[in-house]
Amino acid sequence: MYPTIDQLAADLAAGSTTSLQLTEAALARAQDPAGEGARVFTLVDAERARAAAQASDLLRAAGMVRSPLEGLPVSVKDLFDVAGQVTTAGSVVLKDAPPAERNAPVIDRLIAAGAVIVGRTNMTEFAFSGLGLNPHYGTPKNPWDRAGGGRIPGGSSSGAAVSVTDGMAVVGIGSDTGGSVRIPSALCGLTGFKPTQRRVPIDGTVPLSTSLDSIGPLAASVRCCAIVDAVLAGEPPVVPAARDVRDARLAVPETLVLDSMDSTVAAAFERACARLQAAGARLSRIAVPEFAELGRLHARGTLAGAEAWAWHRTLLTERGDEYDPRVGLRMRGGEAMGAADYIDLLAARRRWIAQVEARIAGFDALLMPTVPIVAPRIDALTNSDEAYFAANGLMLRNPTLINFLDGCALSLPCHAEGEPPVGLTLAGAGGRDADVLALGLGVEDVLRSAR
Repeated sequence: MYPTIDQLAADLAAGSTTSLQLTEAALARAQDPAGEGARVFTLVDAERARAAAQASDLLRAAGMVRSPLEGLPVSVKDLFDVAGQVTTAGSVVLKDAPPAERNAPVIDRLIAAGAVIVGRTNMTEFAFSGLGLNPHYGTPKNPWDRAGGGRIPGGSSSGAAVSVTDGMAVVGIGSDTGGSVRIPSALCGLTGFKPTQRRVPIDGTVPLSTSLDSIGPLAASVRCCAIVDAVLAGEPPVVPAARDVRDARLAVPETLVLDSMDSTVAAAFERACARLQAAGARLSRIAVPEFAELGRLHARGTLAGAEAWAWHRTLLTERGDEYDPRVGLRMRGGEAMGAADYIDLLAARRRWIAQVEARIAGFDALLMPTVPIVAPRIDALTNSDEAYFAANGLMLRNPTLINFLDGCALSLPCHAEGEPPVGLTLAGAGGRDADVLALGLGVEDVLRSAR
């Protein structure tokens, strides 16, 4: 178990530690040459972090605690603008760009809540992959298996996940366009939350897809995610009351999302379903034919491809040889999508959302594996384009359904102690964030008691 926001906030309140001590410990891990820090961070902002920690300790001594995040080390993905820093988005293409003039709104909200930002975390270049590989800054190794070349952490918020697992931050802030918060959470044994997109402003971030980009936390628990989500959304940091799973109506889609599961994921998922049923949840296996239609809807291109091409087309033309070749290849695919195709896809998405929402309206949440396989080895994907694109497709397949739905989703660990990490997704339609988080607290209790 990783330390939670509540545990550390209680330690701070009791005077058994200080923000500066927590921050120094996080920085020491981030800067340890024997650790993953050099691959986890593109920038460790030690001076500013220490100053923020000292300020937090002074405020606490004066009786001022701004939120449960007060004085806690937090990492932010390298696509959020922080005033005075260059936002490189995990790429060398932007390393000479001018520093940001102002903070992204989510950065301002974290600072106002008393969070201590320790640095910018590494990521798949421009967030365009679910694997977490980065040829420019290195790939953080998954904490589950670092032997030899190690295993992927998942992406694109790769550094965000490992910053939490390795004690360099209590919470990592990531982005999620097709699963980039939930995938690394699942592969690294963390909890991650993707909110309904409109709840958290995406201004001041390097976009991948303005239609799909969402911002969310990777942390130790559902409660941690709920606290941070509220801060990011500009809401009071109040956690919804846990909902008991008894009589909760959970739909397990049998269309697409259960295909190609490896034996580890299949066993962990079925075990989780059985435990939830034993606790009184009412599980229904249902067909969701709309999930199978997504390939046809995207036959002329994707929203992410078209919108990424629109943002990157000049850079790709002028400096395309500096991109990760696999990222550049996927972005160039957006050039072939015409304006009419893009408009048709937007209209088709609206129809698709309405159909899926009608189909799942009688349920409290969808239940499915976050990703169908455990983390592959890094070298197996680095050395083979075929393996890379096959694994990337599998990683993105389930999570991206919720992005296209404009929904919200949690990924919770559901593996047994000693097993490879496996994520269980609890998802709902757009605007159901509080309901999903409340139910997630109940699901977490069942899974933890079983573990």
